Amino acid sequence: MILLKNKIDKKKIAELPKVTFPGRIFVIYTEAEARKAVEYLNTRTIVGVDTETRPSFRKGSVNKVALLQVSTHDTCFLFRLNSLGLPDFLEDFLLNDVLKVGLSLKDDFAMLRRRNQKDLRVGNWIELQDYVPRFGIEEMSLQKIYALLFGQKISKNQRLSNWEADTLTEAQQLYAATDAWACVRIYEYLEDLRASGNYVIEKVEDSVPAVGSEDLN
Repeated sequence: MILLKNKIDKKKIAELPKVTFPGRIFVIYTEAEARKAVEYLNTRTIVGVDTETRPSFRKGSVNKVALLQVSTHDTCFLFRLNSLGLPDFLEDFLLNDVLKVGLSLKDDFAMLRRRNQKDLRVGNWIELQDYVPRFGIEEMSLQKIYALLFGQKISKNQRLSNWEADTLTEAQQLYAATDAWACVRIYEYLEDLRASGNYVIEKVEDSVPAVGSEDLN
């Protein structure tokens, strides 16, 4: 019987071993490369999807989404949207029947719409923030959900790096691929549990510090 906890403390996550995407990563710059990638992805039944945007440290300034990462179990494609744009055939893939799993999809869709300057309709998608509560999980971040299920930590060190750089570093590539791949892994793991019914939920209450008389003044 698998024990699922509803939440996890940040301090516990810091102590966990780090996990990174174990498969192949392809960085996509051109439409020709993108077409080949989409042809491959169209043969899959499920993929994980995420985006990255170069952070802006100026109030009120938001950059366009720079990277779209799409991952299977063992292969991740990093589409450099700042070089490639969002071609129609790539948009069509996002709208087709291949199941796509992501987290905070509302934000991702908003950024993709901003880049394409037109409405991006929703295809066959699973939003993990809507899906995991069915299992009693109260965490909403990818890092915390993954840590709860697998006892491993997804590093967020590259989140605020320059996603419009001419060349993505190995650390950036691994970060981007891991986030997309983790979405697939979470969904399939929970789907297996749902099908088997072989799990119980343990509700972890927030720890409340003892209150002394001096705190009441």
